[in-house]
Amino acid sequence: MLGATLGSQAYLGRLHAELDRIDRAALERWADHIYRAWEQDRFVFIFGNGGSGTTASHMAEDLGKSTLRPEDLRDESRKRLKVLSLTDNAGWLMAVGNDLAYDQIFVQQLMNYGRAGDLVIAISGSGNSPNVLHAVDWANRHGLVTFGLTGYAGGKLSALQQDGLHVALDDMGMVESIHLCLFHWVLNDVFARINREGRYAA
Repeated sequence: MLGATLGSQAYLGRLHAELDRIDRAALERWADHIYRAWEQDRFVFIFGNGGSGTTASHMAEDLGKSTLRPEDLRDESRKRLKVLSLTDNAGWLMAVGNDLAYDQIFVQQLMNYGRAGDLVIAISGSGNSPNVLHAVDWANRHGLVTFGLTGYAGGKLSALQQDGLHVALDDMGMVESIHLCLFHWVLNDVFARINREGRYAA
């Protein structure tokens, strides 16, 4: 844990350095995948475990609500981004975990919801979470687009995913923070495209 050995100034300096190392092209492709899902009326499914699971919830909430202007949220005619966090159905997660296995909690949901062309955003700091890997494997075999968010050495997910963004750092807390920090740029970029604002203004 970097914060256990670094003071606040050094920790923030390290965070700044890690952000500077991020692959900008991968970050922009992440936004491209989400915008394309909106354009093509595809679903976006997001999932992960622990802190990454709550990040998935956060991302789904923001993408569902904050890709439209506040004044447009009551407009039933506005095209919406279809997005779902697979970490949020507690009853389903417990039933599958208890009756089948914990490594089935995401893939079983994808079997119900997922269709070819949909987008999967799989978050795993280690890249080795079996439930994440099973879901990504199924998605790949059924024509979905898979984008991984990883840390550490990338694990098995980095080889299994079709595309992704990697934070090459052996510190889970900072990896998770960077994933969420970068997501907010992605969210803003997708918002600007959908609403033709900022650099996407007509």
